[in-house]
Amino acid sequence: MTQRLHLVFGGELLEPSMNVFKDVENLHIVGMFPDYDTAYNAWKAEAQKSVDNAHMRYFIAHLHRLRDEEVAASATEELG
Repeated sequence: MTQRLHLVFGGELLEPSMNVFKDVENLHIVGMFPDYDTAYNAWKAEAQKSVDNAHMRYFIAHLHRLRDEEVAASATEELG
């Protein structure tokens, strides 16, 4: 069975128009989720909490897209 892991995280951006974090060491890691729907619900809850802060953004990272089960070494493993 293939897992479709998703990571939800967020933090304060330098500029609302850019996806550059102000302080990477203080990112809010919401958690890992087994499917997109669960990740989306977590993302939405966190995003709604910070709606008044234009610099705060939350993201869903599709971790399953970093892996290719059919290839012996994925692109991320080759970077190591």
